[in-house]
Amino acid sequence: MVQNTDHNTEDELDLNKVINPYLAEHHRDRCYPALIFNQGNRQMLQINVPAHDLPTLLQAKHSTDNNPDSGKNRPEVPGHVNEIKDYIRERVTRNRPWVLGTITANVDPSEIKVIHLGRGVGLAVIPRNVKLDITDGQHRIRAIDELARSPENSLIGDDDFPITLILEPEFKQCQTDFRDMAQTRQLDKSLLLSFGEFEGRIGITKSIIESVPMFAHKTEKIKGSPSTNKKLIYTINYLVKFVSCAFTDDANKELLGYDVEKSSNALISCCNYFFSNCRNTKEIFEKDIRELTTEDVGKFKDNCILGRSVGLEVLGRLLHYTYDKDNNIFDENHVFKLSQLDWSTGSNLWNGSIVKVDPNPKNPTKPYKIAASMNLVKIAVNEVKEQLGWLDHTPLF
Repeated sequence: MVQNTDHNTEDELDLNKVINPYLAEHHRDRCYPALIFNQGNRQMLQINVPAHDLPTLLQAKHSTDNNPDSGKNRPEVPGHVNEIKDYIRERVTRNRPWVLGTITANVDPSEIKVIHLGRGVGLAVIPRNVKLDITDGQHRIRAIDELARSPENSLIGDDDFPITLILEPEFKQCQTDFRDMAQTRQLDKSLLLSFGEFEGRIGITKSIIESVPMFAHKTEKIKGSPSTNKKLIYTINYLVKFVSCAFTDDANKELLGYDVEKSSNALISCCNYFFSNCRNTKEIFEKDIRELTTEDVGKFKDNCILGRSVGLEVLGRLLHYTYDKDNNIFDENHVFKLSQLDWSTGSNLWNGSIVKVDPNPKNPTKPYKIAASMNLVKIAVNEVKEQLGWLDHTPLF
């Protein structure tokens, strides 16, 4: 538990007596309180640096001209700096918490001074003409720098950023450190979505997973693909795209600003009505997860396009045609018409668009190949609209 104490305590006054002489001695240098520790046979420091200090304290040495030895880290990834700035901007303007990971840098220990105060605490004294080389965090630093120099500097003007400083004089070891830090495994998108805030399409998705039997206990929330052996049909990523399509006909819309409770209730009612009336999904929808077998799940995935991400996207885009945004309701009559279509993989409705027939399949019982390109999804959606007489009509709402 964090305990706050009064600023003018005797302990703080004693600490000031210890630190102030060093700050006075090195007043022309940059001084930061530091935690001093050892890791990997080297000494390291942990310092916290105000945003406005970072541009002059740190530098990136990119590899250039197809020569890895020309720098200590990779060239900048186009667009990533803007993604970080957008993340900070969006969180700050909505008064939401945000966090950037610790920056890692290296410096030749002969170029700085470390004053040990005891118990692993000290002062890092960095001369004005010394710059720390970034090992990890070049895009974060660039984003912070651009924000600090822009009219939006108030977004981060009062923030501090932690730096792990490796005291390392060898250039090749700095390159090795960068490589080692780049070995982390990328998180599956499903896990990142599952940890998202309960708002927009993330909040709506979490709600429908709980309240739609077709998705409850059948959705993978951590890994990138659903395991049939675990009786999982969908991933949270499938459903996030489905939700965006149902409300906006765009799989990438975040739906920020949508009322999560009201929107969830509308889509839950729609989904339960559709899946309970569709002959291709009725059994999976109604069957308790304890009674559902892996054979049931495997058969459903093979035989029904609604067991695939692309099938859900097609359904979502078709449901959007039935959505009355002003009244926040999906038209029941048109949803029923959609439920009465043949959603089987072998249906002629999908053949030639999102389903292709392999003339020489390795497994004769599985002759179908699923395609998920945007153009083919549009073709499939238009095929349905044409069959239902919707293609030549203006949107319902």
